[in-house]
Amino acid sequence: MTAILYSFRRCPYAIRARLAIASAGVQVELREILLRDKPAAFLDASPSATVPCLVSNSGVLDESLDVMTWALGQSDPEGLLDMPEAGNALIDRFDGPFKRALDLTKYAVRHPGSDPEETRAEAMEMLSALEDQLAEGWLFGARPTLADLAILPFVRQFANIDRARFDSEATPHVSAWLETFLASDRLSFVMKKNAVWTEGDTPLMFP
Repeated sequence: MTAILYSFRRCPYAIRARLAIASAGVQVELREILLRDKPAAFLDASPSATVPCLVSNSGVLDESLDVMTWALGQSDPEGLLDMPEAGNALIDRFDGPFKRALDLTKYAVRHPGSDPEETRAEAMEMLSALEDQLAEGWLFGARPTLADLAILPFVRQFANIDRARFDSEATPHVSAWLETFLASDRLSFVMKKNAVWTEGDTPLMFP
């Protein structure tokens, strides 16, 4: 069977899964869903009821990083998996403390006990710590790796909380890193709008 990817266009976890699949060129059936109206087939497949969720002959992958490595493990023409072990540590840092600070800043109204100015500062400090590392354009040199594609969707989400403020506060290399990603064909490709999937639809193949 062709693997099925349940996705939601704006979710950063789903974005990074699509980025890896597109880079790999591994074709899947893309099913765009609405998180406020999850279809039964998706709920039956996903143990956590979150996107992305990949269903293949070998089982179900319910974590975005697992989907990324699944795709790149089959085909990795850009050498995205060729990165130092430090790349995995960075992914963990941005999946954990950075994402927490992002959420507490973006959804401050839901967390009255948290100070969004403090959490914004925490997130900016984590980004600023990458400044020297990004001197060649990407986290580990002059080309992107898995770490870049795994982290940038969350940097994009954080920047969009207040783009003018981000642009005024971000360090030069961090700003250029994000701008390169935002202007890339790879991002525009995976962010194309697709109709919401319903049972019985003609399969939409991706990429």
